[in-house]
Amino acid sequence: MTEEGPRLRVRRWVVAVWAVAVAVGGGFTLLLRESAEPPTPYGRQEATPTPSLPEGWESMCPSPTPDEDGSTAVLCLFRTR
Repeated sequence: MTEEGPRLRVRRWVVAVWAVAVAVGGGFTLLLRESAEPPTPYGRQEATPTPSLPEGWESMCPSPTPDEDGSTAVLCLFRTR
């Protein structure tokens, strides 16, 4: 047998051990990350409280007027600091 046979075998073992170590480390990382965070239901996000509208906002917004097709829509924007 030549010297390349044992070296090749050692290299295969090193690569196999490295691959197993990476897989185990990744699994532990996912496990620890998921255990540190509280579970949140999918599709829901935490919302901030809705700011209150300024006094007299009804008079600041234009009254709805019908369009050509008879539908009404109003967009009223408020800037707050």
